Amino acid sequence: MEKAILGKKIGMTQIFDDKGNVIPVTVIKAGPCMVVQKKTEETDGYKAIQVGFEDQKEKRLNKPKTGHYKKAGVTPKKFLKELPLSSVDEYEVGQEIKADIFQEGDLVDVTGISKGKGFTGTIKRHNQSRGPMTHGSHYHRGPGSMGSIDAARVFKGKALPGRKGGDRVTVQKLSVAKVYPDKDLILIRGSVPGPRGVLLMVKDTAKKNG
Repeated sequence: MEKAILGKKIGMTQIFDDKGNVIPVTVIKAGPCMVVQKKTEETDGYKAIQVGFEDQKEKRLNKPKTGHYKKAGVTPKKFLKELPLSSVDEYEVGQEIKADIFQEGDLVDVTGISKGKGFTGTIKRHNQSRGPMTHGSHYHRGPGSMGSIDAARVFKGKALPGRKGGDRVTVQKLSVAKVYPDKDLILIRGSVPGPRGVLLMVKDTAKKNG
């Protein structure tokens, strides 16, 4: 990817285009992010920048992290992530990355942790159908047959109850509806993963020609 930024999901709202059509958008507080470290092929074997987002009290960090930020000359941050970029030459340690790296109409991929649903059954988790509710049926929301009886075990991949949600999810090729650099806000058309307040990574889409 060529550019990316960290942000926090504020919530959803709607805006209107020039023709009066309603556009549902997700509001993201994107940045400002500070470059804490540069990683190059010569020193680390790959290209990336390490960025910090959202200020944090120094007393909440351990000594290695405190020293890491002091070496970069950056105030302590709550979130520290690597952004694997195709080129890091234009970035310097201590540089600020703001929402204006994206423009209206840009296509982006948004990555975040999806909402956790807890322990769920197969109907909610795997979109299965329930059994008949009448005519003496006593099998309504069960997981169904376990398969072959000769194996004496359950085969891997069987759709069973379990934890749903809380996964790393990327929604691709979303359109940037509006950018407000003075407020550090990006409005993205449609929905993005996770609840309000979740950490998000907004990056240029991998499906430029798709």
